[in-house]
Amino acid sequence: MLHVSTDINKLINEPATNPDFPYAPFGWTREDAMKTARAENLELTETHWEVVRALQNYYAHHEDETVISLRDLHDALDEHFHLQGGLKYLYTLFPGGPIAQSCRLAGLKAPFMASDSSFGSVA
Repeated sequence: MLHVSTDINKLINEPATNPDFPYAPFGWTREDAMKTARAENLELTETHWEVVRALQNYYAHHEDETVISLRDLHDALDEHFHLQGGLKYLYTLFPGGPIAQSCRLAGLKAPFMASDSSFGSVA
């Protein structure tokens, strides 16, 4: 069950302007994601957008948690894209890390330790 938020900004916010991204964070646009992708030399396909939607959905349904678990998010993406090859497949789409790089595109803060400044992206 989705938790009801008492954040006044969410209560007065208009419904998502893009029905393709119903769980997009406030202020996020598809154009923002395309701009980020260009900066990271990514050519977005429909599968990239599916990952963005999956992440936004996951975050929306876990927004009342204090911390988003990297492991749980990792498992959720692996399960969602299991038929295509799971996370191994997602690494081919997001060479900068399927969680760290796709969170940037989705307008979300990547979970703690999704990227390590000494190694680069680890998830």
